[in-house]
Amino acid sequence: MHFFLKYGHPVLLFVAWGIAAAWAWRVLAALLNLSKVPDLLRAEYDTLPEKDGRQPTLTVIVPAKNEGKDIEAALRSLLQQDYPHMQVLAVNDRSTDATGEIMEHVAASSEGRLRVIHIRELPEGWMGKTHAMALAARQCATDWILFTDGDIFYRTDAIRRTLAMAEQSRADHLVVFPTMILRNWGERMMLSFFQSITVWASRPWRIADPESKRDYIGIGAFNMIRREVYQAIGGYESLRMEVLEDVRLGYKVKQAGYAQRVGFGRGLVNVHWASGAFGIVNVLTKNMFSAFRFRPGLLMLACVWMLLFCLAPFLGVFTSGGLQLACAFTLLAVLLAYWAYAPRSGIHWIYVLTYPLSTSLFIYTLLRSMLTTLVQGGVIWRGTLYPLKELRKNAGPLW
Repeated sequence: MHFFLKYGHPVLLFVAWGIAAAWAWRVLAALLNLSKVPDLLRAEYDTLPEKDGRQPTLTVIVPAKNEGKDIEAALRSLLQQDYPHMQVLAVNDRSTDATGEIMEHVAASSEGRLRVIHIRELPEGWMGKTHAMALAARQCATDWILFTDGDIFYRTDAIRRTLAMAEQSRADHLVVFPTMILRNWGERMMLSFFQSITVWASRPWRIADPESKRDYIGIGAFNMIRREVYQAIGGYESLRMEVLEDVRLGYKVKQAGYAQRVGFGRGLVNVHWASGAFGIVNVLTKNMFSAFRFRPGLLMLACVWMLLFCLAPFLGVFTSGGLQLACAFTLLAVLLAYWAYAPRSGIHWIYVLTYPLSTSLFIYTLLRSMLTTLVQGGVIWRGTLYPLKELRKNAGPLW
């Protein structure tokens, strides 16, 4: 065994250098192209000129269930926007805490800009969040609809800037990367890891390319879409039992041939995703099996990939010879991935030192998501069990 590791078996060396080359290719693409993704803080998005003598109108839809801790601050951040042609629809989705009362309290001082919808029962065949958003969207008559969450906090110029970008780029669907509010090292560790691994899962600079159908995006914190486009793709009525409803909305927009755009804008759209590393693990437990369309084989394949492409190079760097060199080259590429995203997230690249731990936690999360869903017989979301049989029946294609 010592001889095998010291001098490197030809097949093992071939695999190690293949992994290194693949990492280098992906990271190099990110380094060369990330600057092409628009930054909404640029001066060109300061103003939104009129078109045909008017500026576009917008409805912001905020579904919330048991968000009493954050909902008031989130709604007030929307009401404090410096863009006048907007309204807010807050949807109290069967909350058992004070969410509904807080919404009504904020609405009372909103001068009619905020309206509250209360949902008492969930119809059969719907996820709670998709039902809440679909119900609110039916009541919209504005040019644009923005779907957001009840724990998102907006800078006062966020709506003006995002609409300026959407109109200037002739977008039909615009997504803004949210800025993560990070309160401890565990959150920074996990979020910096997710950033680095996105070089494999996402190419944001290709989102605007209509020919690149595999490059699409949707983020629950900020999904802004033209109302007629939302209606044309079937709205959330066509995604009734979709766990990853935000991503699938983006998928449908791109596959239908509409113009999709994405932008950075540090500090414009802010969210504290979860508390600590294990808080993030708990949040992802609901979602990750769904990302693989509830197929155990695909998820297990992803775990094997993570072991080979993420953990094995870290272990291999403690060997010698050509194998050690290949693994060191891979870790250098990983370091560059952390460095590339650091200015956009504010997370220092030094968190690359936690890479083996965050990788292990993510593999654990994948397995936990699958096993939890299988044992429960479905996904429990905000106190409601959605049967696995129904989720699988309604799951769309992976790509």
